[in-house]
Amino acid sequence: MYYWDGGQWLSTLSADRKTRWNGTAWVPAGQLPGPLAYQQPSRPVREATSWTRPLQYTVAGFYALQAVYALSLPFWMSGPMSRVMTQSMNQSIQRQQQLNPAVSPPPAAFTDSMTTVMTSMMTATLWLAALFGVAIGVVVIIGALKRWNWTYYVVLVLLGFSALSLPANMVSAVSGPAMSGFGGVSVPAWIYTLSVAVAIPGAALFVWMLVALVKRGPWAMKKVAPTVS
Repeated sequence: MYYWDGGQWLSTLSADRKTRWNGTAWVPAGQLPGPLAYQQPSRPVREATSWTRPLQYTVAGFYALQAVYALSLPFWMSGPMSRVMTQSMNQSIQRQQQLNPAVSPPPAAFTDSMTTVMTSMMTATLWLAALFGVAIGVVVIIGALKRWNWTYYVVLVLLGFSALSLPANMVSAVSGPAMSGFGGVSVPAWIYTLSVAVAIPGAALFVWMLVALVKRGPWAMKKVAPTVS
């Protein structure tokens, strides 16, 4: 737009703005290109590695099994958990009678109705948990196949919490539950054994995802410099 004549800056455009001084001669103003537009430097892009596709399919497959497992819970967990709650209620009634023998026990019809209500509540809770587990599984499967980064971090956190509970579940499965369930009734030990069987593959997947994140990035995709055309 301007040039230095040795004493001052002068416009390269002529008075009629039809010609421009290019340093050696006056040329038509339309023949010179306009100012170059500023281009921001391109961000590094991520490129799939040999780990990417196996990691995607492993996460998707693991959560597909988790969804099936969650959907099966109401069918085989309703009975054991209802028995645990019934035992808890009976023990609570027995303790109240021991503390105050003058109080007559509740009628059998009341106990049966309370048992039915508690069983229905437990079944409804298990179905809600199953639907929630299926929804999580579907979202994770889609996110794994599409390589959503936020899905990677969410799965990593979920598997991390599961891995933290693994030692306690292993101890409970081997030596019996360290804590009692409802009202002092112990949760069956086989439930802890099943939790360990489910958590061990999850812990292995957590370690793999963590190593992949540290060494390469989310979904084991490494950063590469963008190509300049």
